[in-house]
Amino acid sequence: MAVVVEVQQPVLLVIAHGSRDPRHAATVHALTRRVRAARPGLRVVTGYLDHCAPSVPQVIDRLTAEGVREVVALPLLLTRAFHAKADIPAVLREASAAHPRLRIRVADVLGPSPLLLTALDRRLHEAGLAPGDRSSTGIVLASAGSTDPDAIAVIDDLARQWRHARGWHTVRPAFASAALPRTEDAVRALRAEGVRRIAVAPYVIAPGFLPDRIERGALESGADLLAPVLGCAPELSRLLLRRYDEARAAQRAVALSA
Repeated sequence: MAVVVEVQQPVLLVIAHGSRDPRHAATVHALTRRVRAARPGLRVVTGYLDHCAPSVPQVIDRLTAEGVREVVALPLLLTRAFHAKADIPAVLREASAAHPRLRIRVADVLGPSPLLLTALDRRLHEAGLAPGDRSSTGIVLASAGSTDPDAIAVIDDLARQWRHARGWHTVRPAFASAALPRTEDAVRALRAEGVRRIAVAPYVIAPGFLPDRIERGALESGADLLAPVLGCAPELSRLLLRRYDEARAAQRAVALSA
């Protein structure tokens, strides 16, 4: 007779960057609430790399004290740049050393994904663009920016994909820091090329210092429309759960092939 053993789901540990701006944590909390509502029974906790509490080590300490033995750590990041390649692995290595009985699986970052393109479309339409406006609208895809060339290449490729997949007149990448062009420069370049309607789409999850810089650039350069940040768009909650499931499935595949 087969014996069915119920396996407890790993805790989903969302790792956010953190910010001194209180809107950042409020947005992260709203997003994780949506994730919990989408999958009742899954425990979702949040730890921050900087500025906000609790920190990732504090969350892991608390979970192990409660007897949790397995977590999926999910970076709340849109690209694999410095935080995903260096900061988060370092924090998790220290946590593993401090808690050797805790099993930590690391999920992939959120981007790229077609769900993010859908979320960007959603925010632009919420800001006033109609589906019929796409062929005549130039988009500035404004991300936080990075010194990592791989991350910049991902944003460039995403801009091309978004234009071809969704029918925008053009989509230009821009960056709030560490790379060029800036949002205002991209808006002015499109205007100089004769694009009549220009919208800025922030490719960031939560408000804060760099998103505010994107907003100022859009306003100062005369963009016709500024979309909200991605925030707790339903596509993001679906994507978090997808990355969580992928991390679990990858581990199962490794176990089966061992």
